[in-house]
Amino acid sequence: MTDRITLTGLRAHGRHGVYDFERERGQEFVVDAVLELDLAPAARSDEVTDTVHYGELADRLVAVLTGEPVNLIETLADRLLAICLADDRVTRATVTVHKPEAPVPHAFTDVAVTMSRTRTDPPPAAPDGGAA
Repeated sequence: MTDRITLTGLRAHGRHGVYDFERERGQEFVVDAVLELDLAPAARSDEVTDTVHYGELADRLVAVLTGEPVNLIETLADRLLAICLADDRVTRATVTVHKPEAPVPHAFTDVAVTMSRTRTDPPPAAPDGGAA
């Protein structure tokens, strides 16, 4: 399938990170999300109910970004992927989490993690190592 909805550069202040100062001060995170789904029904009907409402998707993604802190942006990306795949019409999602203020002691532009999942991929492992 080649139909996609792409949301690029969604920004929110979060308190994710391994270090205490990251949790205390927080920092900006930037998310790119690509959803693959059949957009033909929406194209035919011209109704927002026949597609993924990207404004509502952005609200849900920001709620995760500004919500419960996690240590790793890999964990954050996994949670964001779950939001993207919550709509049964989405067959595949790719999320990139950018952490441009990551505590790296060298000049750099960005640190990012990109993860992709399909609806048929097994669920992520639970924090204790078992199935989610």
